[in-house]
Amino acid sequence: MRTTVDLSEDLIQEAKLRAARRRVTVSAVIEDALRASFARDVAAAQNIVKLTTDPGGRGVRPGVNLDDNASVRDLMDGLE
Repeated sequence: MRTTVDLSEDLIQEAKLRAARRRVTVSAVIEDALRASFARDVAAAQNIVKLTTDPGGRGVRPGVNLDDNASVRDLMDGLE
């Protein structure tokens, strides 16, 4: 599909250099760059971490306040 996109001169020059080095078209370089950018967005969206506080499902140990960093650090120091 043909479309028109305004790119800065330095960016199009870099695309032309890469295309020449890889022996592909500038369109192929731009398409690869867009695909890589979209793939990073998808990967970032899927990088969701779910933390389990207790494998038994009982929740946090009694007396632990996860909103108080200092007390959590003190408890962790005591485990060493």
